[in-house]
Amino acid sequence: MDTGDPDRLYTVTGGRSRADDPFDLVTLVVSECEPTAGMQSEHVRILELCRHPTAVVEISAELKLPITVVRILLGDLLATSRITARHPRAAQSFASLPETALLKEVLDGLRNL
Repeated sequence: MDTGDPDRLYTVTGGRSRADDPFDLVTLVVSECEPTAGMQSEHVRILELCRHPTAVVEISAELKLPITVVRILLGDLLATSRITARHPRAAQSFASLPETALLKEVLDGLRNL
């Protein structure tokens, strides 16, 4: 994947190369406001893309920017409360899953039908 011109990426991130944020690839991002005049074009595009929950990896693909750059941009928007970020619920814990014996009984019952 072409990660873009290094000079452009440097400009887009204001020279930052690391993001101090809670974003991983599957974090869902939602816009909390409309873009305003004078906003950086990449920030505007993110707000438009995230009108509905959108994963960080999808934002990166749509903007054709590296994940690191997208995470920096998202951090800017999060710091100004223009987006919210939430992590998808983790898979159910094993403790909350049905007992193996119960599952076997259900399977046997279905086979007998």
